[in-house]
Amino acid sequence: MRVIVVDDDALIRDSLTMLLELEADFEVIGVGDNGQEAFALCQKEQPDLVLMDIRMPVMDGV
Repeated sequence: MRVIVVDDDALIRDSLTMLLELEADFEVIGVGDNGQEAFALCQKEQPDLVLMDIRMPVMDGV
């Protein structure tokens, strides 16, 4: 499953990415720190799953 991880907290973002990369079924194809980056990544990469924080600067995850 192709996954994008988006969170403005680098510790959370990096931890989720590291945990997902340990699983054979998940491939982290992109990371971002706000909703605007998430939107651009989704258009470019066409992920199967997006793990996103709800409250972020620039553009939130809702």
